[in-house]
Amino acid sequence: MSPQAEYLQKCQEILDKIRLQQAAISQAADWFARTILAGRMVHVFGSGHSRIMVEEMWPRYGSFPGFNPIVELSLTFHNLVVGANGQRQAMFLENVPGFAARILRNYHLSTEDTALVISSSGCNIVPIEMAECFGRQGIRVVALMSKAHAAGSTSKHPQGKKLSDFADLVLDTGAPLGDAMVYLPGMDTPVAPGSTVGGTLVINAIKVEVAQRLIEAGQPPRVLAAGAVVGSQRAAELFEAAYDEHACRLAKLYKREEKEE
Repeated sequence: MSPQAEYLQKCQEILDKIRLQQAAISQAADWFARTILAGRMVHVFGSGHSRIMVEEMWPRYGSFPGFNPIVELSLTFHNLVVGANGQRQAMFLENVPGFAARILRNYHLSTEDTALVISSSGCNIVPIEMAECFGRQGIRVVALMSKAHAAGSTSKHPQGKKLSDFADLVLDTGAPLGDAMVYLPGMDTPVAPGSTVGGTLVINAIKVEVAQRLIEAGQPPRVLAAGAVVGSQRAAELFEAAYDEHACRLAKLYKREEKEE
């Protein structure tokens, strides 16, 4: 078997694992749809390369308002790699206690909100504390992680807690321990990760389930669509309407009473 064929086979195995989680994905969609129908937002957070899944949820073609993508650049700005704003700093900050609380201090949260926290290992402090902070405010948390990777990894949390310890529901990307999936002759380290493949499959499975629930409730979502599909005028109208809706929902997250500290 060629390396690419082996990788694709392992991706198929990931897909098979995700098919077994349809009941859990439906549960997450129930919670998220209720939040959106209440006029609130689903908070989506991921540090490191988990940012990919955050942006896969919203905004992009085939996506719709109702999700608040929390992307902290200091934790996700990878393209410089070394030097100022490099990867070393991002990986260090990912394990600074208290950072999650400072991020969430920017928002006025509600128990009608829900959250999706993504971390492949489930062992870094910021995503763990992010889930913990949401839970303390009565917000349901769905965790998206690699169960195999988490089980074989040591948490950096001072009490040894993992993301799953603060989640109401755990979804599995299906990626293996260490994420990379293909061993090649002459190397003792595998290449080609699988968590992004599994993560984006789960994200979009949730997305279509939420859309179905919004339709059934009489509030079909404003989905970003390409001009090649719906025509340039309709595409522009959808973009403007979707972004306006997002702004209105986001405004509620910044509304605070003067007495609040």
